[in-house]
Amino acid sequence: MTQGKPLYVHLGAHRTGTSSFQMMLSENRDLLAQTGYDIAYPGRDDIPQGELKLRLPHPRNLGKWETDFLPGATKELQRFTTPDSHALILSEENIPGRMIHFPAGQFYPAAEVRLQTLAAAARAPVLRAVLVMREYTGLYISAYRKRAEDNKSQPFEEGRHNMLHMDRGWPDLVRLILEHLKVQELVVIDYNRRGRSADILGMLVPELAEVPLCEPARRMNHSATDAALIALQERYQADETLEREAWQAIIAAHRDDKEQRGVSEFTKRQTRILEGRYQEHLDEIAKMPAVMLLR
Repeated sequence: MTQGKPLYVHLGAHRTGTSSFQMMLSENRDLLAQTGYDIAYPGRDDIPQGELKLRLPHPRNLGKWETDFLPGATKELQRFTTPDSHALILSEENIPGRMIHFPAGQFYPAAEVRLQTLAAAARAPVLRAVLVMREYTGLYISAYRKRAEDNKSQPFEEGRHNMLHMDRGWPDLVRLILEHLKVQELVVIDYNRRGRSADILGMLVPELAEVPLCEPARRMNHSATDAALIALQERYQADETLEREAWQAIIAAHRDDKEQRGVSEFTKRQTRILEGRYQEHLDEIAKMPAVMLLR
């Protein structure tokens, strides 16, 4: 197996504008190639040329990372490298894991092995990484609502206790990233300070900070209203299966109904606890070596 190209990794996270960032990569593909960078990202939200299919271990098969996942991940990364480039820019929000585990009180339970697999598959150093973090209340609510758009979901209140008592949080994930990716510098950005996608790319790859990159023209990830989620869950609870076009049509049909119906709410006490925890965790991350925190 040949040596890989050095990596710059955008890790998401979920519900922090990742789709817009990847659309920006798509729209600047030619310019980035001329500057010497290959790019790889998945095709969620119909992002053009999103061809990345990076399979990493799930909690149920962590022990098989080296035999069942490493060979395929290695080939997948190499598929995006060209002979004349000097580095690969990788954007994939699912590297730490999936949001599906939040209602069970698990914060990216497979993150350690997934990061370990990526580091081994890269076959080259990860020069720099960016992680955009969102405060816990907004993260958990947004994650629930996104999944409920196209999946049968339990009521939000059934998972609130577990989310309030999550097994770990952002500082733990940051430590795992530093430990396993061994990045020279990790840039951590609070969601409210993320700015433009082009600015995030400039922080990920400092050499591109002055390159005139264009921003994506269209807004990504239109959110479903409470009315839309109620209508969708009525269909899913009746064991209906909806294709993407059908459930998106339901979201569009209820877009103007902005009435709050309590689909995804924490209590005031839970909100205060989660907001305080996030501020404490930002303070903890700010003290970590090799981390540049923008808050």
